[in-house]
Amino acid sequence: MGDLSSLVGEQLTAVEFVQDFLQLRFEEALLTLLVWPDAADADGISVAFGQPGYRDALCSVIGEEVANADYTEGRSVTVEFENGTIFALSLRPEDLDTPLAGSFQAADGSDLLEF
Repeated sequence: MGDLSSLVGEQLTAVEFVQDFLQLRFEEALLTLLVWPDAADADGISVAFGQPGYRDALCSVIGEEVANADYTEGRSVTVEFENGTIFALSLRPEDLDTPLAGSFQAADGSDLLEF
């Protein structure tokens, strides 16, 4: 298993909405989320999938660098950007209705992390 630490310092280059999942591209790395993450801005104002402004919140960090990225098995995936925006996805079994919530492929082509 890998982790998401290689995202630190990487710039988000694209947010791709693909029918029922999300892809976040970081230069050459790819984070695929099969469950929609929550997005919170630097003021702590959070929006979830389906709420007004959700897509704008995700797209607002295109061009921003990752300040911190964390994967805790069975708990969460979080990506924090330098502007204070945080994308967070709970991996707790009671919050998921799918056995696979996403995957991460690092830029160096190291093993695929599935969560």
